[in-house]
Amino acid sequence: MTPIKVVQIGCGKMSKYIMQYVEDLGAEIVGAVDINPDILGWDIGQIMESPNRGVVINDVSKLEELLKETKPDIAIITTLSYLNDVADNIRVCVKNGVNVITTSEECFYAFNSNPTLTHELDVLAKANGVTVTGCGYQDVFWGSLITNIAGTTHNVTKIKGSSSYNVEDYGIALAKAHGAGLTQGEFEQTVAKADKISPEEREKIINNRKFLPSYMWNTSGWLADKLHLTPKSLTQECVPIIAEEAIHSDTLQMDIEKGMVRGMRAIATLETQEGITIEAQCIGCVYTKDEFDKNEWTVYGEPDTTIVVNKPDTVRLTCADIANRLTDVINAKPGFIPTSQMPEISYKIEY
Repeated sequence: MTPIKVVQIGCGKMSKYIMQYVEDLGAEIVGAVDINPDILGWDIGQIMESPNRGVVINDVSKLEELLKETKPDIAIITTLSYLNDVADNIRVCVKNGVNVITTSEECFYAFNSNPTLTHELDVLAKANGVTVTGCGYQDVFWGSLITNIAGTTHNVTKIKGSSSYNVEDYGIALAKAHGAGLTQGEFEQTVAKADKISPEEREKIINNRKFLPSYMWNTSGWLADKLHLTPKSLTQECVPIIAEEAIHSDTLQMDIEKGMVRGMRAIATLETQEGITIEAQCIGCVYTKDEFDKNEWTVYGEPDTTIVVNKPDTVRLTCADIANRLTDVINAKPGFIPTSQMPEISYKIEY
């Protein structure tokens, strides 16, 4: 059987595990690109901390050339969080007949935060017979795990969840998206400002491709889609997490002084026509020594059910989800298809 051919776009922290996992399942990594001049020319084995593979990391400007030369089945994008920032790479892949899977958090369900661009890429993907999707840790721990609990509940009235993670584990783009390293004034003028507007103003920003959603904004939309609920309204509030004492960030390469922002709580509240409320918050910050990852969700109904997962390895869980989703994406109908419209994630021994 011919192995799945993969191109890796972005060779940072996440790619170390993803490339190893897809190899373990039988895929062949045929190319890799990045923007970091310090690693250009490296063999991907150096990123994976294992023997060389004979695959050199090229500059991202050579992506299209690489795709034409290697003809991969799928590209894995592990770079930035927002659709606007990964759209160019998605376009290049799609136009060359390459499926795309990405850790971009907005791409988990971009229909409710950047519908214009999502529709554009959906049309392009359909025209080229390929699939684009976003997934990772949230695919299960903010997604199917919750909808499965709802499936064992009568008369659901509310779904409430929270998930915390250390922004140090995901790279500089995610840390900055959470306001880490900003003063409180800077946070209010940048991250929080987008929430202090009317629904009409927010809709205009969304349609103009300028909205910056919290990760739970997209997760709420995914949950509603999976549960066949009809959204009526969706709001979000971003609340800064203030450093009570100085703390160092290796990712930002700076000391976050007492009184500065070390991250945020992003709370998304979705009301549905069916009367079910989805209230979810993600808590991303530079951790103190006593903090750890925690995922907690409650489905209110008959009966109420709460599930708590302490210290999930969110990085490697994300990477394993990406690896196990490759065949689902390749086999999915063409378009920009969320995993809420794919089979539930399953364990793979091999592709």
